[in-house]
Amino acid sequence: MVIYIIAGIVTFVFTTVLTIAGVGAAFILIPVFYALDIPLREAMATALLLNSIAMIFASSSYIRRGLVVFRTALPILIVATILSPLGAYTSKFVSRDVLLWLFVGFLVFAGSMMLFYRAKKKEIEANKKRQVAYGTGVGTLAGYLGGLLGVGGGNFIVPVLVWLGFDPKKASATTAFIVIFSSFSGFLGHASIGHLNTTLLLLTALGSVTGALLGAWLMGAKLKSRQVKIVIGIILYGIAVKMIWGLLS
Repeated sequence: MVIYIIAGIVTFVFTTVLTIAGVGAAFILIPVFYALDIPLREAMATALLLNSIAMIFASSSYIRRGLVVFRTALPILIVATILSPLGAYTSKFVSRDVLLWLFVGFLVFAGSMMLFYRAKKKEIEANKKRQVAYGTGVGTLAGYLGGLLGVGGGNFIVPVLVWLGFDPKKASATTAFIVIFSSFSGFLGHASIGHLNTTLLLLTALGSVTGALLGAWLMGAKLKSRQVKIVIGIILYGIAVKMIWGLLS
Protein backbone atom coordinates (compact mmCIF):
# COMPACT_ATOMS: atom_id res chain seq x y z
CA MET A 1 0.00 0.00 0.00
CA VAL A 2 2.88 2.37 0.80
CA ILE A 3 4.25 1.85 -2.71
CA TYR A 4 0.91 2.84 -4.23
CA ILE A 5 0.75 6.00 -2.09
CA ILE A 6 4.26 6.94 -3.25
CA ALA A 7 3.20 6.28 -6.84
CA GLY A 8 0.21 8.61 -6.36
CA ILE A 9 2.41 11.41 -4.99
CA VAL A 10 4.94 11.01 -7.81
CA THR A 11 2.09 11.06 -10.34
CA PHE A 12 0.76 14.32 -8.89
CA VAL A 13 4.16 16.05 -9.05
CA PHE A 14 5.08 15.04 -12.60
CA THR A 15 1.58 15.52 -13.98
CA THR A 16 1.44 19.06 -12.59
CA VAL A 17 4.70 20.07 -14.25
CA LEU A 18 4.20 18.27 -17.55
CA THR A 19 0.61 19.44 -17.99
CA ILE A 20 1.98 22.99 -18.27
CA ALA A 21 3.93 21.81 -21.33
CA GLY A 22 1.04 19.81 -22.78
CA VAL A 23 3.10 16.63 -22.58
CA GLY A 24 1.80 13.49 -20.91
CA ALA A 25 3.73 12.14 -17.93
CA ALA A 26 3.72 8.48 -19.00
CA PHE A 27 7.30 8.52 -20.29
CA ILE A 28 8.48 9.37 -16.76
CA LEU A 29 5.85 7.45 -14.79
CA ILE A 30 6.55 4.12 -16.51
CA PRO A 31 10.19 3.83 -15.32
CA VAL A 32 9.25 5.25 -11.90
CA PHE A 33 6.45 2.70 -11.44
CA TYR A 34 8.76 -0.07 -12.61
CA ALA A 35 11.40 1.05 -10.09
CA LEU A 36 8.71 0.69 -7.41
CA ASP A 37 8.43 -3.02 -8.33
CA ILE A 38 5.21 -2.59 -10.29
CA PRO A 39 5.20 -5.09 -13.21
CA LEU A 40 6.22 -3.43 -16.49
CA ARG A 41 3.04 -4.19 -18.47
CA GLU A 42 0.92 -2.98 -15.57
CA ALA A 43 3.06 0.15 -15.27
CA MET A 44 2.77 0.91 -18.98
CA ALA A 45 -1.00 0.39 -19.15
CA THR A 46 -1.60 2.42 -15.99
CA ALA A 47 0.65 5.32 -17.03
CA LEU A 48 -0.92 5.60 -20.48
CA LEU A 49 -4.42 5.58 -19.03
CA LEU A 50 -3.35 8.27 -16.55
CA ASN A 51 -2.12 10.34 -19.50
CA SER A 52 -5.59 10.29 -21.04
CA ILE A 53 -7.32 11.01 -17.72
CA ALA A 54 -5.02 13.93 -16.92
CA MET A 55 -5.30 15.50 -20.36
CA ILE A 56 -9.11 15.19 -20.34
CA PHE A 57 -9.27 17.33 -17.22
CA ALA A 58 -6.56 19.71 -18.43
CA SER A 59 -8.16 20.06 -21.87
CA SER A 60 -11.57 20.85 -20.38
CA SER A 61 -9.92 23.85 -18.73
CA TYR A 62 -8.03 24.81 -21.88
CA ILE A 63 -11.14 24.56 -24.05
CA ARG A 64 -13.08 26.86 -21.71
CA ARG A 65 -10.25 29.36 -22.03
CA GLY A 66 -10.24 29.07 -25.83
CA LEU A 67 -6.68 27.76 -25.95
CA VAL A 68 -7.20 24.60 -28.06
CA VAL A 69 -6.85 25.24 -31.81
CA PHE A 70 -9.15 22.52 -33.16
CA ARG A 71 -8.45 23.31 -36.83
CA THR A 72 -4.85 22.34 -36.15
CA ALA A 73 -5.45 19.58 -33.60
CA LEU A 74 -7.79 17.46 -35.72
CA PRO A 75 -5.51 17.22 -38.79
CA ILE A 76 -2.60 16.33 -36.50
CA LEU A 77 -4.67 13.56 -34.93
CA ILE A 78 -5.81 12.11 -38.25
CA VAL A 79 -2.50 12.28 -40.12
CA ALA A 80 -0.40 11.14 -37.14
CA THR A 81 -2.65 8.10 -36.65
CA ILE A 82 -2.22 7.14 -40.32
CA LEU A 83 1.55 7.64 -40.50
CA SER A 84 2.56 6.22 -37.12
CA PRO A 85 2.47 2.58 -38.38
CA LEU A 86 4.69 3.59 -41.34
CA GLY A 87 7.24 5.06 -38.95
CA ALA A 88 7.12 1.91 -36.84
CA TYR A 89 7.73 -0.22 -39.95
CA THR A 90 10.66 1.95 -41.06
CA SER A 91 12.29 1.59 -37.65
CA LYS A 92 13.04 -2.07 -38.47
CA PHE A 93 15.75 -0.93 -40.88
CA VAL A 94 17.53 1.56 -38.62
CA SER A 95 19.45 0.95 -35.39
CA ARG A 96 17.33 1.95 -32.40
CA ASP A 97 20.32 3.59 -30.71
CA VAL A 98 20.90 5.75 -33.79
CA LEU A 99 17.24 6.77 -33.77
CA LEU A 100 17.32 7.62 -30.08
CA TRP A 101 20.46 9.73 -30.45
CA LEU A 102 18.77 11.61 -33.29
CA PHE A 103 15.79 12.17 -31.04
CA VAL A 104 18.05 13.45 -28.27
CA GLY A 105 19.53 15.90 -30.75
CA PHE A 106 16.07 17.08 -31.70
CA LEU A 107 15.08 17.56 -28.06
CA VAL A 108 18.17 19.65 -27.33
CA PHE A 109 17.52 21.74 -30.44
CA ALA A 110 13.83 22.15 -29.60
CA GLY A 111 14.57 22.97 -25.97
CA SER A 112 17.06 25.62 -27.08
CA MET A 113 14.45 27.08 -29.43
CA MET A 114 12.01 27.33 -26.54
CA LEU A 115 14.51 29.03 -24.25
CA PHE A 116 16.43 31.29 -26.59
CA TYR A 117 14.57 31.78 -29.89
CA ARG A 118 11.94 34.47 -30.23
CA ALA A 119 9.80 33.95 -33.30
CA LYS A 120 8.12 36.85 -35.00
CA LYS A 121 4.42 36.88 -34.27
CA LYS A 122 2.41 35.49 -37.18
CA GLU A 123 -1.28 35.90 -37.87
CA ILE A 124 -2.07 32.22 -37.45
CA GLU A 125 -5.48 32.63 -35.85
CA ALA A 126 -6.84 34.77 -38.69
CA ASN A 127 -5.89 32.23 -41.36
CA LYS A 128 -8.04 29.10 -41.07
CA LYS A 129 -6.51 27.40 -44.11
CA ARG A 130 -3.04 27.86 -42.66
CA GLN A 131 -4.15 26.29 -39.37
CA VAL A 132 -5.30 23.17 -41.23
CA ALA A 133 -2.17 23.08 -43.41
CA TYR A 134 0.12 23.40 -40.41
CA GLY A 135 -1.84 20.70 -38.60
CA THR A 136 -1.38 18.35 -41.55
CA GLY A 137 2.35 19.06 -41.74
CA VAL A 138 2.94 18.72 -38.02
CA GLY A 139 0.82 15.55 -37.93
CA THR A 140 3.03 14.07 -40.65
CA LEU A 141 6.16 14.84 -38.63
CA ALA A 142 4.76 13.74 -35.27
CA GLY A 143 3.10 10.58 -36.58
CA TYR A 144 6.03 9.31 -38.60
CA LEU A 145 8.77 10.20 -36.12
CA GLY A 146 6.66 9.08 -33.15
CA GLY A 147 6.19 5.68 -34.78
CA LEU A 148 9.83 5.56 -35.88
CA LEU A 149 11.16 6.20 -32.39
CA GLY A 150 8.41 4.51 -30.42
CA VAL A 151 7.68 7.65 -28.38
CA GLY A 152 4.76 10.02 -28.07
CA GLY A 153 4.55 12.70 -30.74
CA GLY A 154 3.77 15.44 -28.21
CA ASN A 155 7.47 16.13 -27.75
CA PHE A 156 7.61 17.12 -31.43
CA ILE A 157 4.30 18.94 -31.66
CA VAL A 158 4.76 21.65 -29.02
CA PRO A 159 8.10 23.10 -30.19
CA VAL A 160 7.17 22.89 -33.88
CA LEU A 161 3.88 24.73 -33.30
CA VAL A 162 5.68 27.44 -31.35
CA TRP A 163 8.29 27.73 -34.11
CA LEU A 164 5.48 28.11 -36.67
CA GLY A 165 4.17 31.10 -34.75
CA PHE A 166 1.54 29.66 -32.40
CA ASP A 167 1.24 31.20 -28.97
CA PRO A 168 3.06 28.84 -26.54
CA LYS A 169 -0.07 28.47 -24.41
CA LYS A 170 -2.15 27.44 -27.42
CA ALA A 171 0.58 25.10 -28.65
CA SER A 172 0.67 23.40 -25.25
CA ALA A 173 -3.13 23.21 -24.91
CA THR A 174 -3.59 21.88 -28.45
CA THR A 175 -1.00 19.18 -27.83
CA ALA A 176 -2.66 18.22 -24.54
CA PHE A 177 -5.93 17.62 -26.41
CA ILE A 178 -4.13 15.36 -28.92
CA VAL A 179 -2.43 13.37 -26.14
CA ILE A 180 -5.86 12.24 -24.85
CA PHE A 181 -6.42 10.09 -27.91
CA SER A 182 -2.86 8.98 -28.65
CA SER A 183 -2.35 7.81 -25.05
CA PHE A 184 -5.69 6.00 -24.87
CA SER A 185 -4.87 4.17 -28.08
CA GLY A 186 -1.57 3.03 -26.54
CA PHE A 187 -3.36 2.06 -23.33
CA LEU A 188 -5.75 -0.24 -25.21
CA GLY A 189 -2.82 -2.01 -26.83
CA HIS A 190 -1.03 -2.63 -23.52
CA ALA A 191 -4.19 -3.39 -21.53
CA SER A 192 -5.06 -6.18 -23.94
CA ILE A 193 -1.95 -8.11 -22.87
CA GLY A 194 -1.65 -6.95 -19.27
CA HIS A 195 -3.90 -6.01 -16.39
CA LEU A 196 -4.65 -3.07 -14.12
CA ASN A 197 -4.27 -2.95 -10.35
CA THR A 198 -7.39 -1.23 -9.01
CA THR A 199 -5.72 0.21 -5.90
CA LEU A 200 -2.77 1.56 -7.89
CA LEU A 201 -5.09 3.04 -10.51
CA LEU A 202 -7.31 4.79 -7.95
CA LEU A 203 -4.44 6.41 -6.03
CA THR A 204 -2.51 7.44 -9.12
CA ALA A 205 -5.68 8.66 -10.85
CA LEU A 206 -6.29 10.95 -7.88
CA GLY A 207 -2.76 12.32 -8.23
CA SER A 208 -3.18 12.59 -12.00
CA VAL A 209 -6.47 14.52 -11.88
CA THR A 210 -5.36 16.95 -9.18
CA GLY A 211 -2.00 17.46 -10.89
CA ALA A 212 -3.67 18.09 -14.26
CA LEU A 213 -6.09 20.62 -12.78
CA LEU A 214 -3.29 22.43 -10.95
CA GLY A 215 -1.00 22.41 -13.99
CA ALA A 216 -3.78 23.65 -16.28
CA TRP A 217 -4.65 26.44 -13.84
CA LEU A 218 -1.01 27.53 -13.57
CA MET A 219 -0.55 27.48 -17.34
CA GLY A 220 -3.82 29.22 -18.20
CA ALA A 221 -4.17 31.76 -15.40
CA LYS A 222 -0.82 32.34 -13.75
CA LEU A 223 1.98 31.91 -16.27
CA LYS A 224 2.81 34.21 -19.17
CA SER A 225 3.58 32.81 -22.62
CA ARG A 226 7.30 33.42 -22.13
CA GLN A 227 7.21 31.52 -18.84
CA VAL A 228 5.41 28.63 -20.52
CA LYS A 229 8.16 28.51 -23.16
CA ILE A 230 10.78 28.34 -20.42
CA VAL A 231 8.96 25.47 -18.69
CA ILE A 232 8.64 23.59 -21.98
CA GLY A 233 12.33 24.13 -22.78
CA ILE A 234 13.45 22.85 -19.39
CA ILE A 235 11.21 19.79 -19.71
CA LEU A 236 12.60 19.00 -23.17
CA TYR A 237 16.14 19.27 -21.79
CA GLY A 238 15.11 16.97 -18.94
CA ILE A 239 13.76 14.38 -21.37
CA ALA A 240 17.00 14.57 -23.36
CA VAL A 241 19.12 14.03 -20.22
CA LYS A 242 16.96 11.06 -19.22
CA MET A 243 17.38 9.49 -22.67
CA ILE A 244 21.15 10.10 -22.71
CA TRP A 245 21.42 8.43 -19.30
CA GLY A 246 19.50 5.42 -20.62
CA LEU A 247 21.67 5.21 -23.73
CA LEU A 248 24.95 5.42 -21.82
CA SER A 249 24.02 3.17 -18.90
